[in-house]
Amino acid sequence: MKTKLLIIAVLFGFYLSAQEQVELDNLNDFKVQAGNWQIVGDVKVNRHIDVHRKQEEERDSKKKRRRGKKKRNAVEPFKAIESTPGNGILLNINDKEKNDALVTNWEHGDLLLELEVLLPKGSNSGIYFQGRYELQLKDSWGVKNPLGSDMGGFHNNWETDEDKIFRGIPPTSNASKAPGLWQKYKVHFQAPRFNEAGEKISNAKFISVDLNGVRIHSNVEVSTYTGGPIEKNEVAKGPLLIQGNHGPVAIRNFKYQLLKESSVSLASLSYVTYKGAFKGLDELNDRAKVSSGKANNIDVLSTGEEDEYGIMYIGNLSIGEEDTYTINVGYTGGVKLIVDNKKIVEDNSSSGQGLLKGDMKLTKGEHKFLLINIKSAGWRAPRLGLSIKSKSTNSKDFHTYDSYPPNINTVSPIFVQPDSKPRLLRAFVSFNGDGKRLSHTIGVGTPEGVNYVYDLGAGNLVGVWRGDFVDATPMWHSRGDGSFKPKGAVQWTFLNQPIAQLSSLNEAFPDTGIAPDFVPKGYTIDKASELPVFKYRYKDVDIENRITLDSNNNYVVNDIQFSKSGLTNWFCKLASGKVKKMTDGSYLVEEQQYYVKVLTGQTPVVREVNGETELIIPVDGSKIKYEIIW
Repeated sequence: MKTKLLIIAVLFGFYLSAQEQVELDNLNDFKVQAGNWQIVGDVKVNRHIDVHRKQEEERDSKKKRRRGKKKRNAVEPFKAIESTPGNGILLNINDKEKNDALVTNWEHGDLLLELEVLLPKGSNSGIYFQGRYELQLKDSWGVKNPLGSDMGGFHNNWETDEDKIFRGIPPTSNASKAPGLWQKYKVHFQAPRFNEAGEKISNAKFISVDLNGVRIHSNVEVSTYTGGPIEKNEVAKGPLLIQGNHGPVAIRNFKYQLLKESSVSLASLSYVTYKGAFKGLDELNDRAKVSSGKANNIDVLSTGEEDEYGIMYIGNLSIGEEDTYTINVGYTGGVKLIVDNKKIVEDNSSSGQGLLKGDMKLTKGEHKFLLINIKSAGWRAPRLGLSIKSKSTNSKDFHTYDSYPPNINTVSPIFVQPDSKPRLLRAFVSFNGDGKRLSHTIGVGTPEGVNYVYDLGAGNLVGVWRGDFVDATPMWHSRGDGSFKPKGAVQWTFLNQPIAQLSSLNEAFPDTGIAPDFVPKGYTIDKASELPVFKYRYKDVDIENRITLDSNNNYVVNDIQFSKSGLTNWFCKLASGKVKKMTDGSYLVEEQQYYVKVLTGQTPVVREVNGETELIIPVDGSKIKYEIIW
């Protein structure tokens, strides 16, 4: 069963406006397999158990069978992964007899794919596009220098003929999460191309691969099939294949869109160029006209100018199939696009820069369009691009390469990275990337690559991530807006102060902005670790907050200390979101996004307040210490 879902296009010619979703209430979308693949309602992982211990346990169990009496009283050992009945999740549990790959009934050429995957510790699988090009699914948590065999890599093959060898491609960074956590892939795949004689004329390409919101591949060509393909050849169309013989893997939210080539074309295209320091789009006139002619594509360089120019294109869009089309215009200066006398996009400027898009339903046939561009901004390069797509077609460019090169960036990025000691940077931060703007935050980056954002105004750890530190371009370029962007897959926690005295367990934690008893006191630097120690005062109690790294430098440990004991009706919020207690005493939070593990003696309480689930612990003045693992 499939249903249409709406998603938002986020990049120039990238994601579609609609996708098919595999509902995962049955296996009808897939070929028959040995039974290692099943539909379940939920999965639970013990993140400490390595799936490769299973073989050792099986060998040990053979010895134990000889001890009949002891075996009858034996306690069932913990499993790496367990499931509960239901639907919505695709689960592979393989063994020696049942270890088939899962192969779709449908085949694909160009494809957009979104799904979430969950892996136990040590597990390994892979998604084979067209059954031939493997994108790795692997527990790679904590790997500092990922290889092509790690999560998000393209696996090598073992061919010896020179034209068949593929050595693998690692991801640009390790954006993977801890075992037992759901991880999200977004992939745009372009199939290899063949001529009429069946000869390959271009390689398979991954236009983009995002893992947990981080771009780990961009325009990567895979020259031949990788290891373990469904067949050792390359084709225009093939099935999607998910490996089933290397370990348990769970999949949910499985969405895809089959793409076809666009039938849109340009016809009767002509241009007029102008010269002048134009300040608005309406200033173009015959006196400023320089040249005119016919064209095959949009090319801003046909003005012959670097600056103080205008260009106007007039032509027809030839539409082969009625549909709703997304029209993208990339530019510097100012721009306006009109189709069938309807304005699609406009920036009436002479020094702007951007990518504008508009949607329009177009019937089969010819549609007149007018595209105008001016620029009077010497610090910007001439740029003009026109791209069109629909929900089921690839994006098609109608500009020359030099008129709008891919991935243009006229601003040199400003990246901030720790060297041999931690780096601190005060800035504005938007919670969860596009949520509430926090004005009193500080980013802390460590040489070990574990970073976090702390809200000084609330005394709260609001976000953590691994990898590179921050992109400070929005903060320091030109006048800037005072903000930075973390350069990794950020795990956000919750807003407002985490410490409060409550009248009862039914009272919500206060908003920081209206809590008069909360007073921030800044921070000092710990001489040993060179990390900040945050300080604030709540009511008449001084509080110190230290955030350090675990012994393996994979996650953070939050340490909160109080100046007084004997506190009553005080509580500390550890997490907000759905909470599930795990076998090791930790808590799985917010749809399996991260774990919280209390290291001190307090017993956490799960409560519901204002429709939100919270994990809190009572505060009596004793130290609170807990881990955030993601």
